[in-house]
Amino acid sequence: MPLLRKLRHTMASSPLRAPLVWLRHKSLQPNDVFLGSYPRSGSTWLRFMLFESLLGESSGFSTVNQAIPDIKLQRFGLPLLPGGARLIKTHEVYQSEYRKAVYLVRDPRDVALSEYAYQTALGLVDENLDDYLKRFLNEGVNPFASWRAHVESWLAAPLSKEQLLVLRFENLRTDTVRTISQIAAFLGLTPDENRIRRAIADNTVERMKAKEKEAPQRASKRGQFIRSGSVGGWRANLSSSQVGFFRERIGDMVTQMGYPLDAEPVDAVISA
Repeated sequence: MPLLRKLRHTMASSPLRAPLVWLRHKSLQPNDVFLGSYPRSGSTWLRFMLFESLLGESSGFSTVNQAIPDIKLQRFGLPLLPGGARLIKTHEVYQSEYRKAVYLVRDPRDVALSEYAYQTALGLVDENLDDYLKRFLNEGVNPFASWRAHVESWLAAPLSKEQLLVLRFENLRTDTVRTISQIAAFLGLTPDENRIRRAIADNTVERMKAKEKEAPQRASKRGQFIRSGSVGGWRANLSSSQVGFFRERIGDMVTQMGYPLDAEPVDAVISA
């Protein structure tokens, strides 16, 4: 099984993937709305909270994956939004078919550590962290390009502020009610604060882990799909030289998105 996973992972990053991506986007509807993010940036947690905020029902992996599906399963998506629009998750770089979207960004150092733990749990990587981080920063460690290329593709999208909402995972963690309310309004809905608060309470890290036990995911055997969702965990888990990799390669993007280059917090405004 690990060898098969590695083969699929390798093929997913090959030129053979291009027609598959085209096919997945072929039958999209003009009013579809997308939840875009680089992998391990918090999109699963966001989808669970949005599901409960929109429908007022308790969430689980099967119900959320059907109602707010990944782009490869978009034909099963439900018309949750005004006008019968669907809400679809995507990890792809920006595509011209995406006419309205929420883009979730997370500190790349936390993303890299989470992706490393996840891919290690799946048996996809057996390299040391230094080498992995260099790949993460250069060509990327998954089929979705490098973190920098991914973020840049979305920030350069030809979409207005009414069509693209760029948010940080860290704001979602620290001011969840306000951020979910902001997303709801962007989607053309009237935020229901009581429902949003119930959704947040039902999707804490502990509750999400319990839901994973009920419906195990690919890395569940090692308990790695739902992790801590930490903010700034890289400070305790990266060496100074490893932090330097990020500063040298993507320091400009790190600060542009409002993150500190080292361990000192900074205040910055995201510009989409």
